[in-house]
This record gives sequence, C-alpha cells and structure tokens, in this order.
Amino acid sequence: MKVQYFPDTDTLYIELCPDAVCETRDWDENTLLDLDETGRLCAITIEHASRRIDIPDFAYEQIPA
Repeated sequence: MKVQYFPDTDTLYIELCPDAVCETRDWDENTLLDLDETGRLCAITIEHASRRIDIPDFAYEQIPA
C-alpha cells in the first residue's frame, strides 16, 4: 500500500494494490475509486483532502496477522 499527499492540489492518493486500473468511478463529488479489470478496488483519490480529513495527524500502523 502506498499513500501520497500532494499539497499543491490538496489531493490524497491511496494505492491499495499496483494492478492496472481499468475503470475510475466517482464515489462522491470529491472521491474517485480506481478498479482493476475484475472490479477490485486498486486506489482511492480524495480531492480537497485537507478540508475533509486531518492530514497533519495522519498515522499508519501495521498490525501483525
């Protein structure tokens, strides 16, 4: 998984898997879902991210299986 924040466009990109994207769907006005050829979610793009989530307080923790 890869998470990138682009401050110049205030966009948060969350890549869940590196598969080729075959379709992009609008979840809502400012959220895009990228799907692979089987319909599996590959990535999420959140526009106007700083207004929707608290970017400076973002934390990531990996939990052992």
